[in-house]
Amino acid sequence: MTIANSVEYSTPGLLRRFAAMVYDSLLVMAISILYAAIMTGINIAIKGAPATGERITWGAFGMVVFIGWILTIGWFFCYFWHKSGQTLGMKTWRMKIVTSENLNCPSYTQCIIRFCCAPISLCVLGAGYWLMYANTERQTLHDKISKTRTLLLSKEKK
Repeated sequence: MTIANSVEYSTPGLLRRFAAMVYDSLLVMAISILYAAIMTGINIAIKGAPATGERITWGAFGMVVFIGWILTIGWFFCYFWHKSGQTLGMKTWRMKIVTSENLNCPSYTQCIIRFCCAPISLCVLGAGYWLMYANTERQTLHDKISKTRTLLLSKEKK
């Protein structure tokens, strides 16, 4: 694929993208466990500890905790995409997200749009990801909507 000034770039295939997602999902699980521990501590501090054998009740606070969890995961991805164009999983699998126009790291707005649209790409057996084989730019659905692209980086020479 040729982008701006006739520089040649390649895009990663689906297996590489999914491998990075698996790697990042392990990080998301760790973040989720930490978030749950903090929220449980706050809940116990406010409501007190439940009786032995009883479950913690969340009430209306449960929806706030859920929204906070989604925002925490979103912050994780958006921070790293904006800062370096890579999460740890993407770095391991040599991928980077850049803007379609000038190949810089995406803006926070682009990152938020990408984060919100990526789950939609996974719907219907990953149809948004398979879309990359139907267009010449090899962009997924969330790449197209957020005006970003995922590049495959070359191996570093030792």
